[in-house]
Amino acid sequence: MSSDDEQSAGPEAGVPEQLALIRETVRRAKVPRAKPRTWRGAALAKELPVARVLVNKGVLHLDQYFDYAVPEELDADAQPGVRVRVRFGAGGRNVRDGRREGGGLIDGFLVERVAESDYQGALAALASVVSPEPVLGPELLALSRAVADRYAGSLADVLQLAVPPRNGRAESKPSPEPLPPPLAPLPGSWERYGQGTAFLRALAEGGAPRAVWTALPGPHWPQEIALAVAATLSSGRGALVVVPDGRVAGRVDAALTQVLGAGRHALLTADSGPEKRYRQWLAVRRGSVRAVIGTRAAMFAPVADLGLVAIWDDGDSSHSDDNAPFPHVREVLELRAAHGRCGFLLGGTSCTVEAAQLVESGWALPLSADRERLRSAAPLIRTVGDGELARDGAAKAARLPSLAWQTVRDGLRGGPVLVQVPRRGYAPRLACERCRTPARCRHCAGPLEAPDQQDLDCSWCGRAERAWHCTACGSTRLRAQIVGARRTAEELGRAFPAVPVRTSGRDHILDAVPGEPALVISTPGAEPIAEGGYAAALLLDGWAMLGRPDLRAGEDALRRWTAAASLVRGQDEGGTVVIVAEPTLRPVQALVRWDPAGYARRELAERAELGFPPVSRMASVTGPVEALAGFLATAGLPPEAEVLGPVPVPSAEPGRPRRPWDAPPGETWERALIRVVPGRGAALAAALKGAQAARMARGGGDPVRIRIDPPDIG
Repeated sequence: MSSDDEQSAGPEAGVPEQLALIRETVRRAKVPRAKPRTWRGAALAKELPVARVLVNKGVLHLDQYFDYAVPEELDADAQPGVRVRVRFGAGGRNVRDGRREGGGLIDGFLVERVAESDYQGALAALASVVSPEPVLGPELLALSRAVADRYAGSLADVLQLAVPPRNGRAESKPSPEPLPPPLAPLPGSWERYGQGTAFLRALAEGGAPRAVWTALPGPHWPQEIALAVAATLSSGRGALVVVPDGRVAGRVDAALTQVLGAGRHALLTADSGPEKRYRQWLAVRRGSVRAVIGTRAAMFAPVADLGLVAIWDDGDSSHSDDNAPFPHVREVLELRAAHGRCGFLLGGTSCTVEAAQLVESGWALPLSADRERLRSAAPLIRTVGDGELARDGAAKAARLPSLAWQTVRDGLRGGPVLVQVPRRGYAPRLACERCRTPARCRHCAGPLEAPDQQDLDCSWCGRAERAWHCTACGSTRLRAQIVGARRTAEELGRAFPAVPVRTSGRDHILDAVPGEPALVISTPGAEPIAEGGYAAALLLDGWAMLGRPDLRAGEDALRRWTAAASLVRGQDEGGTVVIVAEPTLRPVQALVRWDPAGYARRELAERAELGFPPVSRMASVTGPVEALAGFLATAGLPPEAEVLGPVPVPSAEPGRPRRPWDAPPGETWERALIRVVPGRGAALAAALKGAQAARMARGGGDPVRIRIDPPDIG
């Protein structure tokens, strides 16, 4: 009798089943099995044995699909949309038994399964399926391809931004069951806007309205976004909202929870951590959650049956990605609205020139309140210009005008006072000393600069300017506008020793402050919310923000001023804002009238006359001198393209991270701007992408960086 038979005769009831399982396992182990490394000799899938794979190689000359054979053992898991690993780069010489072998392992996405390959040579087999979870659907793939083409980038680079890294623990957990659609909400504070109720009703009825929304100052806008999302969900569709940062996302998240209840939306921010964020993303991908609020990367969130895309504060630089191909949230959501035929909402307390263009073209309609409601909700705006500063002894002694001291003193009687101080590092721009009109090039209208404090040069086309004079007043004298204030917190602290002073800036940002009297010193964009609103606010050194060497300096200054002033109580409650800037300047006048949309329309008209973005499309090409010259010579640009420059670009500042367009330390790089007329942006992007792909295929040597619609052109 064998030992197995002896054990079978024992009293343990479960032993025979265990032994049978062991024998079956041993029997299966003796069957020859192909190695997963090459699947040599393995049978292929009987149906659709060819997989089209997008490999994770961001180089442009490999921006295509590659065909791989599907082993029969991977047939069930190798479905469109899953992550796979493949062998890549072996060439066509290493072929055994009709199967290509060798090459390095690389990640990719399986895009589709087909019956036959267009490639005539031997195919390599899929190495493995990383996970059977489909993460790349047809809609996300089409969107990513459109973004890649618009920004002259590769599909693989876009998918790096669109699909978060895998987390096995999050993937192994099921997502909750989807909840039924909520009831359509009441308009609430949307009734304050002329077409607000109609906008919500259109969303609730399954429509696709498009609006540029100039929100009233005050604390109600997160609730209004939540109501728009709720109206969309009530129609059985999904909604996506993208905001600049985690602090703003937290406010909208709280409003959504209040309006919708828990479990109806996902929060996608970097602060969530990789596991939680991926779990939330999977819940959206699986259809368990139909509403998403998130920061920049959420613009690609795979929301099912999308009914509304919304962006808040589209002028914030956080909406522009710093990774290739550098897409902007606003443009991506416009693509989603157009391709998916869903609603679109661009909101903010200010208005960008791009938003004004959407209204001007008829693509979107304006959504704003009447002037009477606006005057009630906005604080009183007072200005202090050069004339007042020159006559003000307090301003000469302490760099703060008497009106500012009086406003702080009066405001502290009723609550906290906000003081906005520009960050260090605002570089001055040259302007007319008499009338402050920016100094611009006669040839291309680019901004003039004096890097050696003597000769004038254009920062766009590089031409020298030997006989500049102001086109507005005829003066020949220039001035560098004021840089930011220092020691503001210390000076105010000494002036009001019994009042607590809180600071909020890059190193430490406050989310909120109590409603008791206090001085809150903040840099632009870091202003905390005050309980009950601020009693007053000071906007110091307006020249520092208006004087930046940037086409968007005035627009961005107005956006930051309105954002800070929106935190102040309305004029009916005694709220007052004092801005230290020349009152005759257009951005300051727009703040006094609280008319950011009017400022944006006028700015758009002027840019149209000068051929500036967004009326024209522009691209920047940056690289070493010889590499840039060679690239431009072979790029095959559209005939109407205008090349401005090249001009030198600065190296990365010591101690700061290098941006993609900065020159490496110790190297000399140049930048050229390429401008085309409206309607030719796609041709420009295609030409630049093709030239870059050809250059990379030849082994292009020194890098040349391309950026479509650069946010900072000087």
